Amino acid sequence: MKPSCCDSRHDQPDDERPRACLGSAFEARYRRDPDPWNFAASAYERLRYRTVLEALPRPHYARAFEPGCSVGELTALLAERCGQVIATDVAPSAVARARSRCRTLSNVDINCADVVTQIPPGPFDLIVFSELGYYFTRPLLGRVARALARALESGGDFIAVHWLGESRDHVLHADAVHDELSAALPLNWLRGEWHAGFRLDCWRRA
Repeated sequence: MKPSCCDSRHDQPDDERPRACLGSAFEARYRRDPDPWNFAASAYERLRYRTVLEALPRPHYARAFEPGCSVGELTALLAERCGQVIATDVAPSAVARARSRCRTLSNVDINCADVVTQIPPGPFDLIVFSELGYYFTRPLLGRVARALARALESGGDFIAVHWLGESRDHVLHADAVHDELSAALPLNWLRGEWHAGFRLDCWRRA
């Protein structure tokens, strides 16, 4: 994997997020458990990844961005459909595991960055926003969504997928996340799906 730099910044204060949603809290989780959500082995997660790939409107993309990549399981699968995948996570331990998972994939770049303050330089023709929106307030999520949309090229796709369950550390429920994305993204909505346990929506830049 080649090193890259995330140099597009839109600074926002950390105090807009609860302490449990800050990078330090996620890093502490990964140090206690290298895969705290069982992304690598869960049958549910494998189904979710497969559904995401099947929902992509195009068979191939030139350059994709996946913020909040965690341990890199979905990242590795996206690499099969994309010429290049740029992925980031806020937790250094997650990034280390994701890099190990994708070490044989020359078209994958994984870096430690917070999507609130750093977005890799675009343009991208695909952004995958997966299992991430719960951890923001509505105003902050809206700002992040608009910043991501600015990195999407004309005709590019934005896909979001989130678990529909409840968790004590979630600021927003998945439905609220997708409602806020629909309101904030200056993109055309293409499709929405509800599956057993998760919701998926896809938008496209006109």
